[in-house]
Amino acid sequence: MYKLKPLKLKTEKFDKGQKLTSAEMGKLWATYMGNSMSANILRYFLKHVEDKDIKFVLQNGLYLSESFLNDISAILEQEDFPIPIGFTDKDVNLDAPRLFEDEFFLHYIKYAAKAGLSLYGVAIPLVMREDVLDFFMSASTTTGELLVQINKVLIEKGLLIKPPWLRVPNKVKFIENPSYFKGFLGEVRPLHALEITHLYDNIENNVTSKALLIGFSQVAKDVKVQNLLIKGLEITEKTVDQLREKLHKENLPSPSVLDHLVTDSAFAPFSDKLMLFHKADMFSMKIRSFANSAAVNGRRDLALLYAKSIMKVTAFSEDAGNLMIQKSWLEQPPHAENNSMGN
Repeated sequence: MYKLKPLKLKTEKFDKGQKLTSAEMGKLWATYMGNSMSANILRYFLKHVEDKDIKFVLQNGLYLSESFLNDISAILEQEDFPIPIGFTDKDVNLDAPRLFEDEFFLHYIKYAAKAGLSLYGVAIPLVMREDVLDFFMSASTTTGELLVQINKVLIEKGLLIKPPWLRVPNKVKFIENPSYFKGFLGEVRPLHALEITHLYDNIENNVTSKALLIGFSQVAKDVKVQNLLIKGLEITEKTVDQLREKLHKENLPSPSVLDHLVTDSAFAPFSDKLMLFHKADMFSMKIRSFANSAAVNGRRDLALLYAKSIMKVTAFSEDAGNLMIQKSWLEQPPHAENNSMGN
């Protein structure tokens, strides 16, 4: 039995001699917004979780989110930078009935932690101030530790389909024919390891996103929000089918769908504002994920699939942003001065 250990954050030292750069402001702001949302979701999950191992992982995740919020607040306060509103206890109903089963909580926290790790990893080479750099280094390390814990629990409980196995090559080979990049007609080569990896990762993310959208769409109160969430569900369902087809054509396994882990509850545990922001934010993360996948891809059919997917999720994110503006829900990130959009 793998025994989970509490995560410890290092104590930050604030550098009072340097102003925050745009990169530091932007990444701190985005990290605060994301973790204020995650903290409320994890608090709700903890009200319902029964499995002690999953509960421990959720507690670690909540501890990290709350610690990140406190650390960011301390940095921003010393610069007289207004603390984002983000999401508060008004955006969560802890007494709402269970919307997801325990197993989903585990898949969800992996989904959220992967998004966080991506955000922190991008920040590290861009931030220069010592206290901010220390924060993102610590956030990246501890989130990585949390992901290791999550995977170990998923494996131990038999809830994780591992990425496909491949035979070890018997020698180094070089690509000799431009047909290597084919994907539509004629003899199409098998998927290579990096293509398989990113197909697997995108499926894993999107089956979790799909289940979350099923739950969110059935409890959303505002009709416009509900309709947009349903649209996001349809996009995600089609994406999952297309990605899984690429692996299944070559008899390779893929992560299973999680739809059955959504209950039939019609009572919203979260505000429409939180649910819509969550999906707009995570659809934006899909753009990065699909772009990263395209960057290591070598087949034209996959390149076209990722390009079309980016267009669809970009359109959804813009629709969600426009609706949030209509509802006065969308906080503005730090801006350059004297821009044409005003203050």
